[in-house]
Amino acid sequence: MFFHRLIDLMSPRECVVCGCRLSATEEHVCLSCQMVLPYTGLHRHATDNIMVRHFFGQFPVERAAALLRFVPHTPPARLIYAIKYGDGRELAVWLGRWMAAACGSDFFSGIDAIAYVPLTPARERWRGYNQCRLLARGIGQQTGLPVADGLLRRNSFDGSQTQRRHSERMEAVDTVFCLQPAARLSGRHLLLTDDVMTTGATLIACGRELAKSGCSSVSVLTLGLTGRW
Repeated sequence: MFFHRLIDLMSPRECVVCGCRLSATEEHVCLSCQMVLPYTGLHRHATDNIMVRHFFGQFPVERAAALLRFVPHTPPARLIYAIKYGDGRELAVWLGRWMAAACGSDFFSGIDAIAYVPLTPARERWRGYNQCRLLARGIGQQTGLPVADGLLRRNSFDGSQTQRRHSERMEAVDTVFCLQPAARLSGRHLLLTDDVMTTGATLIACGRELAKSGCSSVSVLTLGLTGRW
């Protein structure tokens, strides 16, 4: 404890959300911000909510939740920006553990492994990491579930999806993702994780690929959900 206090004195750590100094017992996000973040509460109704209803009929969805409402250019949005553009490796893993703890053990009941939305190899090299993979790693650390590395692959990157309409996003990602050839998912229940759900097109494309290989159930967990929902 003395060592950590000494480090904090020499190089103070700041809350990602508000920028205030963290105490020796806080990590990445201060307790004050954690109490007032825009939580969705969707995990409390994980089998029947707006996300589940959106995915119904697209792939065999079991549960779905996003932890936070994502509103661009607000202090809470700094969590997303930090893991996508700010070299937030440690933050992404911590957020994965935090998400899993917030959802509770019931959300993960019956799940066999964790899959995540992939980046193209070129984009992952440019960024240095895949933030979705790190979120999955944190979830795995908290829950004990294995992470299915390399299960889903991305064939191409057709630019940012942020400003596209739902129909445009669905068309853009319809053939983007594929499964590794040796994937054997028959009868398995996988958790699919992403950083932010905007229209759901990316998650639907990934969920469909998992279902093609015989995956019996897919649950979805994201850090953020855009305000359009």
